[in-house]
Amino acid sequence: MTAPEATNQCRRDFMRSVANQCLGVSFAGAVGSGAMASLGEAQAAGTPAGKAKHIIYLFMEGAMTHLDTFDPKTGVPEAGETKPIQTRVPGISYGDRFPKLAYLAGAIAVVRSLSTETGAHEKGQYLMRTSYKKINSIQHPAMGGWMLAEQGRINHELPGNYVIGGANRHPGAGFLEPSLSPVPVASPSAGIQNIKLPKYLPDELFARRLMLAERFDTKFQTSHRGNTKIEAYNQLYHEARNLMGSDQLKVFDIKQEPQAVRDAYGNNTLGQGCLLARRLVQGGARFVEVSYGGWDMHQDIYSRLNDRAAHLDTALGILLKDLHRTGLLDETLVVLTTEFGRKPSINANGGRDHHPGAFCSLLIGAGIKGGQVYGASDKRGFSVDEDHVSVSDFNKTIAAAAGLPLEKEQFAPNGRPFKIGGNGDPVAALLA
Repeated sequence: MTAPEATNQCRRDFMRSVANQCLGVSFAGAVGSGAMASLGEAQAAGTPAGKAKHIIYLFMEGAMTHLDTFDPKTGVPEAGETKPIQTRVPGISYGDRFPKLAYLAGAIAVVRSLSTETGAHEKGQYLMRTSYKKINSIQHPAMGGWMLAEQGRINHELPGNYVIGGANRHPGAGFLEPSLSPVPVASPSAGIQNIKLPKYLPDELFARRLMLAERFDTKFQTSHRGNTKIEAYNQLYHEARNLMGSDQLKVFDIKQEPQAVRDAYGNNTLGQGCLLARRLVQGGARFVEVSYGGWDMHQDIYSRLNDRAAHLDTALGILLKDLHRTGLLDETLVVLTTEFGRKPSINANGGRDHHPGAFCSLLIGAGIKGGQVYGASDKRGFSVDEDHVSVSDFNKTIAAAAGLPLEKEQFAPNGRPFKIGGNGDPVAALLA
């Protein structure tokens, strides 16, 4: 067998193993009640027992079009070129660019009745991540900071909160202590760079430099003893030093995965980001956000959508199968969301403009009842028609699935109280 043939055989073996063990064949029956009677008779899947110990949060930056993804329409001009396809759950259809996720619909809860108050990207992204409007006087925490603050780390040798991809305007830990901030990983393929000592700096010389630096810093540290922010930064500094010599660093190296696995996720930023997210969760991460842009399609939407949709369909599909194969889906909540929707009418440039009036998101895994659609937009996808879900309601549902305290108040430096997920209410129908 030639090398290319061996590689292809390895890839086929991996995919066959995944298919036999995971969602596509046995998922609905494996995770709870409402199992598939057969491959051709899908019913709504039950939900894994217990709450989510981990969250993988896939954020589609730029405003993912709801009408061309998980809320397709028929019989109206606003439907565009997208056609609905029947999923394996009777009565539920997705857009025709998502055949892999349609096959796994028994695990997925689709929320079709989200709306928001802003059609501006930065404000919308901030609101979705924090549940609060962006203001100048305070920075609110994103969900990862809240989760780490309330539940702590699982692996004390690794940080518990990450953002993979674009993180330039991420709210981070907000007014919570800096040690709860997400670790930014700009490129999933590169992992965390510059964490090892350069070859020209041996361990002995590095230790001597650290000792000298600490001597110079003694007066400052003594005079500011008890300052929680400084102590938090000291903690981060010492943890970074410890991480430099830790075997745990290998979790960031997706090249340790077989090439067939890396190919299965998709050789693009989202696919490799989802693979790294799975590795980080296996390593004990509490919260991993994977940010993936390119959804701001004001022009030529149907020439640009195919790649983005294919990347998402492949990456999320194999991520769910892989989490189930490793047993992690029983304790991991996967969220797919965006900042708002896109206008039902196609504009003069063949695209869809910003539209906060209606959009959709997905919830899958621990703490969530799959195999359902919650809420509805009207027949043209313009506004919410049934069971409205606010951004705060959505985030409260995530927090409830993770077992976070919904009514506990944290006080910002200005004395104002804030709650995890804002002041909304969790959607009981979505929860296990």
